[in-house]
Amino acid sequence: MIPLTEKTVRASFVNASRREAADLTLPPDFADLDWTDLEYLGWRDPRLARRAYVVVPTLDADGEPGPAVAGVVLRQAEASPRQRAQCTWCQDVRLPADVLFYGAKRAGAAGRNGDTVGTLVCGGFECSANVHVLPPEAYLGFDAEAARLERIASLRARAAGFVENVRRAS
Repeated sequence: MIPLTEKTVRASFVNASRREAADLTLPPDFADLDWTDLEYLGWRDPRLARRAYVVVPTLDADGEPGPAVAGVVLRQAEASPRQRAQCTWCQDVRLPADVLFYGAKRAGAAGRNGDTVGTLVCGGFECSANVHVLPPEAYLGFDAEAARLERIASLRARAAGFVENVRRAS
């Protein structure tokens, strides 16, 4: 992911008012982030218990991250999944952390009318760390590096697809 400035992050939100974007709390380690290890930036708001944010690079025609980003304000569901769920974005089967259901109001008039979309995501947004780990060898001759690169590309596509779904009017 390309390094982002505070101004770029605040301006990227597609489903937040200017006031909401101006009032959001950036991650405490924002200035020290290692952008090369991130496929997207995700964090929970330390001031508001159920609020979280993601900023995702938009993808070009080849599925590669471009210079533009889009942010989404998320709200954690009141109830937790009854059984251990799998993250929709990283699809990590080892489940190093809890997976939570987050909802996001759609952008524009649809969001103002109450339309929302939801997804199951790692509670602490550990997806980038999960997909960068080499998977275990599945069979003789298994190319773990190719599988890791595929997981990274799939995470990018799923995260960008969710943001695009939030952007769509219906």
